Amino acid sequence: MASPIRILTAVPICDGHDSAINTINLEFIRHGIEVIYLGYHRSVGDIVRAAIQEDVRAVGISSYNGGHVEFFAAVVDLLRKRGADDIKVFGGGGGTITHDDVTAMRRKGVDQIFFAGTSLSEMVDYVREHYGKPRKKRSRAKSDDIELARKLSEIEDSYASRKHSTSNTKRPTSNGKKHQTSNIKHQTSRVIGFTGPGGAGKTTMIDELVLRYLSGHSKGRIAILSHDPSVIGEGALLGDRATMINSQNDRVFMRSMATRGQAGGLSPSTRDCLALLAQSDFDYVIIETVGTGQEAMPFQKNGIVDLTVLVMNPDYGSRLQLQKIVMLDLADIVVVNKSDLQRARTAHTEIEQRLEQNRRAQQLVASVAKRHRDAGVDELFDLISGTGAKPAKRRQKR
Repeated sequence: MASPIRILTAVPICDGHDSAINTINLEFIRHGIEVIYLGYHRSVGDIVRAAIQEDVRAVGISSYNGGHVEFFAAVVDLLRKRGADDIKVFGGGGGTITHDDVTAMRRKGVDQIFFAGTSLSEMVDYVREHYGKPRKKRSRAKSDDIELARKLSEIEDSYASRKHSTSNTKRPTSNGKKHQTSNIKHQTSRVIGFTGPGGAGKTTMIDELVLRYLSGHSKGRIAILSHDPSVIGEGALLGDRATMINSQNDRVFMRSMATRGQAGGLSPSTRDCLALLAQSDFDYVIIETVGTGQEAMPFQKNGIVDLTVLVMNPDYGSRLQLQKIVMLDLADIVVVNKSDLQRARTAHTEIEQRLEQNRRAQQLVASVAKRHRDAGVDELFDLISGTGAKPAKRRQKR
């Protein structure tokens, strides 16, 4: 089984029309395509950075505000300058794009423009036909991000084709040396795992932590490995980038992954992708799981993180529900996010009592991640970075 086609979709800067692209995204997903959705009001730089890091086959742009000839051409041109000209560009824009515009855009390297009235099935067929074939031999990567993104794709492809064996597969590090993935020793990157139910605010929390890292460190990079569920037998909408604001930065490397049929919040290839990232030049690697339920223990099975953060919202139900949440026994830090909600104070007390039963050194933090300069997020960042009251634990070397 080959890996699904991966494409990036986005809406240009100063354009907030996302109804059409959301409809198209869903149709792509239904036909087995993995869509990384960047969202609306996105610049050329944002789109190209994301396309390279995600190693997509093509970028689909939906433009309704004009300026499309210049914008599409700028995306094509920057992809070429960055050494990623094998990532193609297509799109559409209702009645705002004329036939003369399309002629000019194709001369500038745009693959295809769909006019108003084009059926969704025609768009799907085009993507499958033009971006579903194996890539031709690729030129040597011109940047570390391109090289890293390609290697992550190779790992995912190896699982999809069922040719992977963790015990004997070697992965090159950023310095070109070889390591056995079964004997990885993380030299520089600190790995933080974020899990919790959908809607708790994990992505917003991570984005705010990234802001604090970038503000407090003039140099250095951070990586994010973000997971979203695959629709059974179909594709996936990988949408965490759409809610990221601070992470649109060249010092942040983000990769979106679909679970591809695996339960528990992670992908079958997560461990090896993490090993590659942890060997690369990042101060921190953050893993975000799919929204998880009571039974999920995504990080404990493989011991792949240094620290586990469980993000919850106050509306979890009764105290009895707390007794059923296994991650409350396992998390190093529990965050009650959205603590501005009415039930938050009661929730904090109940969770605190629940954690006391575990008789281990767990931290409880109250936060409102959507609030700028939130003190709770500051506290969480201090705990993660080791500058808080209690230093974060370290994983044992393997």
